[in-house]
Parts: sequence; structure tokens; C-alpha cells
Amino acid sequence: MIEKTISEIEAKIGGVESVSPERRQELLKLLGTLKSEVAELSKTNVEQADSIAGFAQLSAHEVTRAEPNPQLRELSLQGLRSSVENLEQSNPRLTQIVNRISKMLSDWGI
Repeated sequence: MIEKTISEIEAKIGGVESVSPERRQELLKLLGTLKSEVAELSKTNVEQADSIAGFAQLSAHEVTRAEPNPQLRELSLQGLRSSVENLEQSNPRLTQIVNRISKMLSDWGI
């Protein structure tokens, strides 16, 4: 389930034309890393992994909408950041990846 969700996000981001190929590639690389980190987390905490994957999917949807809504974009990114707050000590790498993805999506301002 989690791998499928992140693969769907990768496909959606791959089709965004309003972002430079370099930035898109950087985000796709981060998503690949997120996929492996969340897969590892899902071995011990399925609900937390599902939450992270769900908020990542929602965030990707909000930043790639044809008619963006800045308020919904920010809410989805806040949900993504919040979904990993409790993991900061036990999984700092996952937290760092999600924070980088959140910042990148927010910076796009699509």
C-alpha cells in the first residue's frame, strides 16, 4: 500500500511541467528515499507509515492542482510535517527527508 501510494506521487510529480526538470528530478529522488524509509517504518509502525504516505499524497495533489489553493496546500504540508514529529528522535533520517520534501513543495508555490 505505502509503496503504491508513493509510486503514485512519483508519477504525479513526474508529469508536472511547471517545474524545472532539475527540481522535479531532485524531488523524485527524495520521494525514492522516502519510499524506502517508510517501507522500513511500516515493518514496526504501519499506522504511522500510512499517515506519512497519505499526507505526502495529499501534499503532492495540492501542489499540482490546476487551480492551486494556497490555504489547502499549506494545510496538507503541515499535516505531512506533523505526521513525522513523533519520529524525530527514533528516525531522524525520515524526519529530515519529509522536511526537505515539505519545503521543496512549499517553495514551488504552484
